[in-house]
Amino acid sequence: MKYKYLEHTADIKFRSFGRTLNEAFSNAAYAMINIISEDKIKEKMTRKIKVRGIDRKSLLYSFLEEILFLLNTKNFLLSKVKEIKIKDKELTATLSGDNLRNYRLGLDVKAVTYNDMFIKEKPYVIQVVLDI
Repeated sequence: MKYKYLEHTADIKFRSFGRTLNEAFSNAAYAMINIISEDKIKEKMTRKIKVRGIDRKSLLYSFLEEILFLLNTKNFLLSKVKEIKIKDKELTATLSGDNLRNYRLGLDVKAVTYNDMFIKEKPYVIQVVLDI
């Protein structure tokens, strides 16, 4: 299982899983994008990103917010996280996706929150609450 959604009164809460931290981060991105569109997104374009954080939580926050930023400013809807590398307080990744106008959209994710966020190791489990 890559991720699962949890009960929450007003927002969207999920947990993502991975054998590695990179995989858990990638699965968190997929859980967020699946809320925005349940369609199978084609890999027609790529974007390279680089984000920083003061710790792993802020790095996760910056990563997911960057994906939302690309969605809202460049109409880039994520299909796949490629070549993700997390080193210390920096994350680089190549993202593939398509123009969001080619897909049916579901819920509008306004922001990533720190509320109830955690990152556990061995196995890797990430929990995130999204403001919708």
